[in-house]
Amino acid sequence: IPFSFYCIHLTCFSLLIVSILCCVFILFLFLSELTGFIATEIVNELYVDDPDKDSGGKIEVSLNISLPNLHCDLVGLDIQDEMGRHEVGHIDNSMKIPLNQGDGCRFEGEFTINKVPGNFHVSTHSATAQPQSPDMTHNIHKLAFGEKLQVQHVKGAFNALGGADKLASNPLASHDYILKIVPTVYEDLSGKQKFSYQYTVANKEYVAYSHTGRIIPAIWFRYDLSPITVKYTERRQPFYRFITTICAIVGGTFTVAGIIDSCIFTASEAWKKIQIGKMS
Repeated sequence: IPFSFYCIHLTCFSLLIVSILCCVFILFLFLSELTGFIATEIVNELYVDDPDKDSGGKIEVSLNISLPNLHCDLVGLDIQDEMGRHEVGHIDNSMKIPLNQGDGCRFEGEFTINKVPGNFHVSTHSATAQPQSPDMTHNIHKLAFGEKLQVQHVKGAFNALGGADKLASNPLASHDYILKIVPTVYEDLSGKQKFSYQYTVANKEYVAYSHTGRIIPAIWFRYDLSPITVKYTERRQPFYRFITTICAIVGGTFTVAGIIDSCIFTASEAWKKIQIGKMS
């Protein structure tokens, strides 16, 4: 009788350990699946199209640049493109902030460009009197196109020129920034879309001359649009898939636990028979 009691006690203890491990395992998998269900994933795709057809063929631009050695009266923004637009001294939605006791200038502006190749440039072309040696050393704080995207998991070149420092460059040099603008769409879980633009950039610095002498320097932003659109879409696991996975976890765990339970019970019975045979 004492031996039988010992076997029963050992079997019950083993089954208790298996049950506890199964519950812990189910809880762990359930929490993992719940975390995956609550979290959203961002899927990206590429396609050829103009995503923002309601924009009227326009792109919003935000520019913030400092020229610490050029007076605000001399700083201006010029815009031109292949549709025939040629605007000198753009002033709408723009602001000039004096720097260095008035010797420098910070230009902040928001404007629109057409969806065709073109350029906009910061220069002294709109000034009443042209300076002899304008200093075009500068620091770009921001150059962005379209709506601002504040999404944690989307990393892109939405402000690729932000932080560009040309303060140590040749004061009399022109600067060319060659931009390739890539349309970008972000669609959240509700289906609401935001239209922005990423861009790549290459730049060069040069002193230009013509037959009449040195050409007045400027800071050029020459842009072209990519036909490829990048789309980011927020997605979440469907609820039915979550329920199906949970049922599979619970059912599978209990099935395996039943097999382990059967093995323990069979081994216990066999061991008990062997021990009884030895005693007899």
